[in-house]
Amino acid sequence: MGIHIEEVESRRDLKRFVAFPSTLYRGNPCWVPPLRLDEMNTLRKDKNPAFEFCDAVYWMAFRNGEPVGRIAGILHRRFNEIWGVKNVRFGWVDFVNDREVSQQLFAAVEAWARSKGMTRVHGPLGFTDMDREGMLVEGFDETGTLATIYNHPYYPSHVEALGYRKDADWVEFHLVPPREVPEKVERLARAVAERYGLRTLKARTRREIVRYAREIFEIINTTYKPLYGFVPLTVTQIDWYVRQYFAFIRPEYVPIVLDRSGKVAAFGITMPSVSTALQRCGGRLLPFGFVHLLRAMRHNDAVDLYLTAVRPEYRDKGVNAILMYEMNVLYAQRHIRSVESNPELESNTKVQAQWRVYGGRQHKRRRCYAKDLVSPGPSPERFVEERQSLFDKPEG
Repeated sequence: MGIHIEEVESRRDLKRFVAFPSTLYRGNPCWVPPLRLDEMNTLRKDKNPAFEFCDAVYWMAFRNGEPVGRIAGILHRRFNEIWGVKNVRFGWVDFVNDREVSQQLFAAVEAWARSKGMTRVHGPLGFTDMDREGMLVEGFDETGTLATIYNHPYYPSHVEALGYRKDADWVEFHLVPPREVPEKVERLARAVAERYGLRTLKARTRREIVRYAREIFEIINTTYKPLYGFVPLTVTQIDWYVRQYFAFIRPEYVPIVLDRSGKVAAFGITMPSVSTALQRCGGRLLPFGFVHLLRAMRHNDAVDLYLTAVRPEYRDKGVNAILMYEMNVLYAQRHIRSVESNPELESNTKVQAQWRVYGGRQHKRRRCYAKDLVSPGPSPERFVEERQSLFDKPEG
């Protein structure tokens, strides 16, 4: 029987789309499922504010009525306008080890891209940098994290066989924090704080952190602007992310540096690792998944680093030392033994230099692939006809 491609159209289809990796990675000790509720909210047009300037289509591949692959195509109009390109993104891509399956999934995205007048496809990327991005190309025997994609080792060869090439790489590090705060870090942190009149917020509740959420995202918009694939978040998106993610924040794990006027000068968002908890609950909060997550947040010797940023006027002035000092103090108090850096562009050598203090070991690499659509594409009116010829092949 041949491969059949179907577009996701109903809520039931979308749930099947989100659930597919749970079957594909069953028994894999390194795969960490995302929270299914978050996945649904991200992919739903009536939930995610990115759909104000994004179009998206999702497809699933079937053989004998059983799902064997999935992929999303995203047309991000703001990204194209800001960067001056005609790109379509692919994301949420998973498939069995069958070249026909991967070929037809990517053919669906490419045909859709051409129908929209686009000339390039790249990914895996999401709607924003807050979504998982980058295909794993090294570190298949390392446990994933909440913030990252895990994929089977055969994925890159499938994608490259279809003409996709490296566009950008991110690297990740496994860090072992020192049991005591290094004297050099403490001395530098105090000197920088005194020189520029900076202090660290000692927040005790999430509400205190949320007060600064808008400022935090404004700094992200400013400092991350030149980074690969980044598009500044709108106010609506910022409010959505605050509601979606800040409920999980542990205040003591989020160092915020304030200037003399009380404005945010720098911040770091870290969190106890929930990888094991997500594996145990399969990415479901109910009926008892939230118990595993709460336990992981309270009792854990592993931490994930998510986001750090310094306001432009304080860049290259040693302010990072204050964040490192505060995190070192916390890690020593909580007996943290393992830290995951999460993805950072391979060109970001300044950040990577900081990990020498921790004896950092680069253990993962992930890649964004790109392919130019050089052949002339069909007009939008012919798209339905083209899809019919691509996917509705005779069985046999």
